[in-house]
Order: sequence, then structure tokens, then C-alpha cells
Amino acid sequence: MTPPTRPPEDLIQRRPEGLYCPAGDFHIDPWRPVARAVITHAHADHARPGHGAYLAQRDGEALLRARLGEDIAFQGLAYGEPLRLGAVTLSLHPAGHVLGSAQVRVEHRGEVWVVSGDYFASGAGDHNPTCAPFEPVRCHTFITECTFGLPIYRWAAQAAVIDEIRAWWAGCAAEGRHALLMGYSLGKAQHLLAGLATAQAPGPVWVHGAVARLNAAYQASGVALPAAATVTAETDWKRQRGALVIAPPAVQGSAWARRLGPHRDAFASGWMRLRGARRRQGVDRGFVFSDHADWPGLLQAITATGAQRVIVTHGDEDALIRWLREQHGLQAETLATEFHDADTELPAAASTDSPPGAAP
Repeated sequence: MTPPTRPPEDLIQRRPEGLYCPAGDFHIDPWRPVARAVITHAHADHARPGHGAYLAQRDGEALLRARLGEDIAFQGLAYGEPLRLGAVTLSLHPAGHVLGSAQVRVEHRGEVWVVSGDYFASGAGDHNPTCAPFEPVRCHTFITECTFGLPIYRWAAQAAVIDEIRAWWAGCAAEGRHALLMGYSLGKAQHLLAGLATAQAPGPVWVHGAVARLNAAYQASGVALPAAATVTAETDWKRQRGALVIAPPAVQGSAWARRLGPHRDAFASGWMRLRGARRRQGVDRGFVFSDHADWPGLLQAITATGAQRVIVTHGDEDALIRWLREQHGLQAETLATEFHDADTELPAAASTDSPPGAAP
């Protein structure tokens, strides 16, 4: 892109409330209450309650209302639809992470910044079938997540992982056990449901009530998720055979899980790439399955923006910054935020573990 005539201050700045655009007078995914919040997606660390007004991609409206309340002041934009706010032009572009997830493009006097939020770009070329796929946006400055910002994080083709899960599920059924598959209830659960509740399924699919509530928000937005029964207190598990139950990780070891009767459990997360994370999670199986960018995906996404300045948040920032500076000659720096890894619900310490097969 043509270099802009840079103003004396950054177009997007960190303030105590969160990321702020002075020229447009709005915040992006603020962590403290503000008058106007532009929201990248509905995960709890990016979409918080208490803001005066919410602006987000319109496909995510039902999810935001399900999480934050029906009475929030909401304004929706289509992907690519420009909106003038103060002295800037803002538009939202697909991030591929969950339904309605968006990158925020902000243009002011020829200078373009993009705030990615969380996004899914895989070196295997996959995309999440329950939302619009990630699209790189050309810009001068790119603020990127780096949850999995180390070269060890490389995702296998998701169709192959789905096949592994289906084979594990069939094995559970052959043993006379149910299969409890845990993953984050917003986004991951719907992605798993779409892949597993198919004609090749070895048994019926059930979902936890928290997953069912968010499934309803997806369906209200026009996403054709497969049908799945909802677990209730009256569910008679003795009458079920070979069931797969998709639930949030919080159910592990709970009375809710014990009511399933004989079962095996598994966890679906990018952190399952790490031996220590699998061990600490204490499940029968771990499946490497994520809706965040892996290392090749991060590099491809950043390169495709054409940005000469890259600002890295929440993750293994140091490794990615070093790579961008040394291998690509980019101006790369870190920015402290209060975003975290809502997708995994695993301790951050997991990111420091050795990968499977690595030397101790």
C-alpha cells in the first residue's frame, strides 16, 4: 500500500478502558464500560457487558444478545459495509473465528489500520463452516492476536481430526460407553457439531444446555446446524446407546457428567498439541482442534495484509515479533491487552510446555 502521511499519534491507542480510536471516538473490544464499543466477536473477553452502545457484524447479533442481554443497544453492519464515525471510515471484515466474528478496518486520511480480534487461518487451508471464512484486509498497521504464536502449532486438516474423533466415539460405543467431548460452548461446540452430527455418526448426538442455547442463536441467524437433543435432568442415559455428548469443559468430573453413566471423555483444543496440557486436563483423549490461527496461518494472514507495522497481542508475542522483524523486516511490537484465551479454558501455563515428542 502507498505509505500514508502519518499523523503525530497512532490511529488506535491503548487506553485504560481498552483500544481507542480518538479520530472516531470509539473503543474496540473494551474491557471497561465505554459509551460506544465496536465488538469483534461474542467471546467473553472481547464482548463485555455495560457498554452504552454496541456495533458489530450483524450475523452475530443473536449471539451478543444471548450473552449480554436482549436490551443492549445494538447496531449491525454487513461485512464490508462502510460507516462514517467521526473523522474515520470503519468497516468489518470476516475473521472466520465464530459466527459474526470480524476484523475492524479503520481508515483516516489515507492511513488504514486493522484490528483482527481472534481469527482462524490454518496452514492446512481449513475454514470454520459455521461462519464466514477469514479474509485478509490490506492495511498499513495490523493488530493481530497470537494465541498460538509458536512454530510448534501447526494444525492437521480438520476433516482428518473429525475422522479421529468419530473413530474414538465408535470405540466408546463398542465398549458400551457414551462419549463426552468437551470444547468451548460458543463456536467450538457448533463447529464440532457440524462436523460430527452427520450420516456417518455412530450414534445420536446430545448437547449440554449451554451449548443448546448458543446453537439456537446460530440457527436464529440462519446457520443450518444439525439437530441435536439437549441433555436435561430427565434424560434417561440407560436407554441411550453410543451417544456423543458435546459439553463445555466445566462439566469435567462434575455431577452432571457422572449422570451420563459409563463414559469416556475427551477435550478438543489447540492446546492438546502439548503433552503437558493433555496430561493436566486428565481426559482419556485430546484432539488438536482449534478455531484460532496456527503458526503458518498467522504468518500467511499477516503477510497478506501487506502491513509494514504489526502490533501483536495476547499470546506468545516475543517469538512472533522476532520472526517478523528478522525474517520479514517488519516493524513489529507488542501491545498489552486484557484479552485472553477464551477458546480453550486451559491455564496459560500450558503455552510454555514442550510439544509432544520434544526432548525434555
